[in-house]
Amino acid sequence: MAVVLSLRWSGVTPAQYDTVRDAVRWEEQVPEGAVLHVAWFEGGSLHVTDVWNTQEDFERFFADRLVSAVKEAGIAGEPETEFSPLHRRFVVSGISGAA
Repeated sequence: MAVVLSLRWSGVTPAQYDTVRDAVRWEEQVPEGAVLHVAWFEGGSLHVTDVWNTQEDFERFFADRLVSAVKEAGIAGEPETEFSPLHRRFVVSGISGAA
């Protein structure tokens, strides 16, 4: 069952996020099970909303690809995460990348 990931990671900067994105290359090498990724910064925190085919797909991606890049970027602490069952999604075709 597809899930929505809501993530908040206090203290992460846009530069650190971009460092991790560049290292992991998830836009070029899409992780298995990834459907949608949206990120923004507010109140001194990174906020992410993702859609994944399963929670396990995200957990595998985090363990196999993100952990080392997060460490290299100097990101401290752990994110607050919540998974919820997806009820419905609508994704406009042809939209990607930065705002």
